[in-house]
Amino acid sequence: MGLENDWLLKVEGLRKFFPIRKGIIQKTVAYVKAVDGVSFFIKRGETLGLVGESGCGKTTVGKCILRLINPTSGKIIFLNKGKDKDVKEIEISSAGPVELKKIRKKMQIIFQDPDSSLNPRMKVGEIIGEPIYFHNIARGKKLREKVVSLLKEVGLREENIDRYPHEFSGGQRQRIAIARALAVNPQFIVCDEPVTALDVSIQAQILNLMKDLQERYHLSYLFIAHDLSVIRHISDRVMVMYLGKIVEIAKTDEIFSSPLHPYTEALISAVPEPDVEDKRKEIILKGDVPSPVNPPSGCYFHPRCSYAQEICSRETPPLLEHKSGHFAACHFSRKLQLKGI
Repeated sequence: MGLENDWLLKVEGLRKFFPIRKGIIQKTVAYVKAVDGVSFFIKRGETLGLVGESGCGKTTVGKCILRLINPTSGKIIFLNKGKDKDVKEIEISSAGPVELKKIRKKMQIIFQDPDSSLNPRMKVGEIIGEPIYFHNIARGKKLREKVVSLLKEVGLREENIDRYPHEFSGGQRQRIAIARALAVNPQFIVCDEPVTALDVSIQAQILNLMKDLQERYHLSYLFIAHDLSVIRHISDRVMVMYLGKIVEIAKTDEIFSSPLHPYTEALISAVPEPDVEDKRKEIILKGDVPSPVNPPSGCYFHPRCSYAQEICSRETPPLLEHKSGHFAACHFSRKLQLKGI
């Protein structure tokens, strides 16, 4: 896959297999192929949306990138720019504890559920201030000043600093989580379904806040979601996953107007349209998602695909560039390109 200029993060052949163990001696009998050979890049200042059904491996990709879990194989490369403008490629997948601690300042995560991601025994000031203290960014009075500044950045007041998470609404708790992620001045943030647990009106507020912060601090996001409406609103490019594999990547407008993979086409057809005269027909996929323990041969999607031919069960389609910047892994992408949607 050709790389754009000014990339920040590059993932090559990432795999994460979880062992299934049985018996008294816990012998490994099989593997859950949660992520199965994905490759992509994220540019500086962009939002790459990652979408797919539950269980397709989206969150596992994000956690592997941050080394919250160790990948089975593959490379994760972060392009770090220092204060003196020197550039250094850091291979996160093989970094040791010392180097990982340094890179934690550059890469952060916002979790899906603020109820469980915020320590209920810590005050808001302690939650946001902990990474600042840990990375020796500020101490004492300066630390408190920085925490107050971060609270204001996310739309909260100074007096909230001494309150506990349970005293806030869901949207306010997610603002606290965003402030914590910003505390160490990161360049890249994994957003793991950060608005899924919120009401629709609050979702819009949080999404707009994240876009404002991105412009202000030139952040890059990997935005994980299953809601295509949210992905469409916030993403510059969209990456579609199915059963641990990337099946399509393109600019947001391009992927919504001209999907080149049958799975993407089905997902988009299910998005409600405000236009009552819209004649788009919803595509109902047949069958269930196959097991990641024993995925189908060839193209993983072929048992549910209306375009499938004999070749689809034999050969795994590579992720190829069919149009400028538009990649798809399908033997019959050309049919979809001619058909449109």
